[in-house]
Amino acid sequence: MQPKPLALLSGLLLSLGAMAEPVDFTLPDLDGKQRHLSEFRGKWVLVNYWATWCPPCLEELPELEVFHDNHKEKDAVVVGVNMEQIEPEKLRAFVEEQFLSYPILRSGPARKTQLGAVPALPTSYLVSPEGEVMARQVGPVNGSMIETFIAKHPKKDR
Repeated sequence: MQPKPLALLSGLLLSLGAMAEPVDFTLPDLDGKQRHLSEFRGKWVLVNYWATWCPPCLEELPELEVFHDNHKEKDAVVVGVNMEQIEPEKLRAFVEEQFLSYPILRSGPARKTQLGAVPALPTSYLVSPEGEVMARQVGPVNGSMIETFIAKHPKKDR
């Protein structure tokens, strides 16, 4: 019997709650423009590390697109970080075929990122509106998991 994904995400919050300093990184997007995680401050950011060859990654892409589309104007966005050696044109074609509208950034394969370890793909980090890493999920996530987590952790008063 598999554990419920929400329980995994909530349980990981405990291990990441101590990381209270704002984080940032800079990576190129599909057009080669340097993008910063800090561009999205003020909203929750799901940073999803993935690859085109990864079956669980491909399964979660439509769910992430729906979540992003439903929240981008309000309280949250998805930022995809592709972690493979792939030609930019091939990655762009793949993203277009999948109808992904959220930002896709490019990175090479790595076991560690500015947000923390990426032991397997997909791995997602949830970053608070203040820029703090709040949770990590190794394995697929879905919109319901993210929405439930966000509802339990309201924005801090500034």
